[in-house]
Amino acid sequence: MHDKVTKKDIERMRQEIEYRKLVVRKEALEAVKEARSHGDLSENFEYHAAKKDKNANESRIRYLERMIKTAVLVSDDSKSDEAGLNNRVTVYFEDEDEEETYTLVTTVRGNSINGWISTESPLGKAVLGHKEGERVYVKVSDTAGYYVEIRKIENAEDDGSIGLRKF
Repeated sequence: MHDKVTKKDIERMRQEIEYRKLVVRKEALEAVKEARSHGDLSENFEYHAAKKDKNANESRIRYLERMIKTAVLVSDDSKSDEAGLNNRVTVYFEDEDEEETYTLVTTVRGNSINGWISTESPLGKAVLGHKEGERVYVKVSDTAGYYVEIRKIENAEDDGSIGLRKF
């Protein structure tokens, strides 16, 4: 399966790759070199930890490069009155009598803890393309689902950090 990403997602991934290659890689190599100088490598915890960090950075670089190569580019344009990518959507959950606000994002940026839900998630799929005041069915499985009402749609402030690991 190929992940759907926007041009902004690609740019963020390229920025992270560049940062990891120019800054993190250099720091990781220095840490390995410093730890190696402490002697016996078989019992040198710092050396093993430094190698693990270096390998994790290289793995992340490879992951991001592969993601860029295999990703499907999607537009983040949407009509001003419809829920689309990078919109903050307030929905009313009828069953719980609660309102929640989420930002619709691509799969690579999804992070439910921060309120960023993928347009591939059940809720994201349900509200995508719908307007304020509409009642939509969120299909969870073939036999289960629930209704939500879209209360508000607004542009989300995009600070560039959505979905990227912190440096």
